[in-house]
Amino acid sequence: MNRWIGFFRLFRFSVCFEQFHQLFLKGKIMAQRASIRLAIHLAAFALVFSACVFSLATTGSSQNQTAQTTTPPTNEAHFHHLHLNTTDPKAAIEFYTSRFDSEKGKFAGLVDAVWTQKSWILFSKVATPPPSDLTSSIWHFGWGAEKMKDEYERQLKLGTKFFTPLTDISDIGGNTGAKDLFYYAYVEGPDKALIELNTANHHRFGHLHLFSEDPVAAAEWYVKHLGARGRIPTSRTPRMYKGYQIGPSASLMLDNVNIIIFPAEYLKKDYPDRWKDKVVLESTKGRVVDHIGISFDNVTEAMEKLRKDGVKVTDEIRSLANGKIKFGFIEGPDKIRIEVIEGHAKKE
Repeated sequence: MNRWIGFFRLFRFSVCFEQFHQLFLKGKIMAQRASIRLAIHLAAFALVFSACVFSLATTGSSQNQTAQTTTPPTNEAHFHHLHLNTTDPKAAIEFYTSRFDSEKGKFAGLVDAVWTQKSWILFSKVATPPPSDLTSSIWHFGWGAEKMKDEYERQLKLGTKFFTPLTDISDIGGNTGAKDLFYYAYVEGPDKALIELNTANHHRFGHLHLFSEDPVAAAEWYVKHLGARGRIPTSRTPRMYKGYQIGPSASLMLDNVNIIIFPAEYLKKDYPDRWKDKVVLESTKGRVVDHIGISFDNVTEAMEKLRKDGVKVTDEIRSLANGKIKFGFIEGPDKIRIEVIEGHAKKE
């Protein structure tokens, strides 16, 4: 176990969740470039460790990036849905339900959608392919896999197209010579949505990975306004690795969804051509991943509180289906579009 301590000290990216007694360290490799990028994108992969390893790691790294325990507010918010734009909703639904742990369902008993254990994936039909380049705050979303090599082979037999193939990164981060401990791969989904499969102790819909101009402030926002739980770094000191900024970074939980937040500088360095004339992250509205949905028992009260707390309301509350669906929209950190909807997710 001690061989992992060097890894934790290098990345200082940790979070302990009340529900799990486990640590998820997230890092990604977008293997389009050579070996430097292979090492850099490690910073986002997900490993599952016990709480005791987490304690050892954070003790060794506290001098540079101390993590503070967060306490959720009293307003109850829940992760409700991920909303995608697609040219063919029927084909998209078939894709997700045939390849990942999910099932077909009807949101509110009315709209064809995908049910993922505790939340929905909803779709809006668009006439032309939505933008999918990485210039907004949403990087990707993903599922776990207990046996990644087997899962990768299963996906290949299904005809799944991979943006990044199966990659073993077990030996990175101070675990020299290790093999077969951790794998990940990026699936290219409908309309070029980026979907991660990674080694985990489950095979469910598990995470949403974001970028932010200020990961600390963004994480604090999700805790304050949406009741996310986790640990937030108290230092904004940049952490560099071979010229790439990999910190500060934060990791939170909202229900069973892990929300990971990385610095936008990492993205800008990785895609210099796409960022040549850009300065800040763009709105997610209209993109392949248009927004996330957060539910409250009473959306009117929730919106009033959010407004009083200074949150930007972009769309006032309205109702559909004779009041069965009641929702509005707010803008979160880094122009992420967030739907605030009444009534928690359930499969009907």
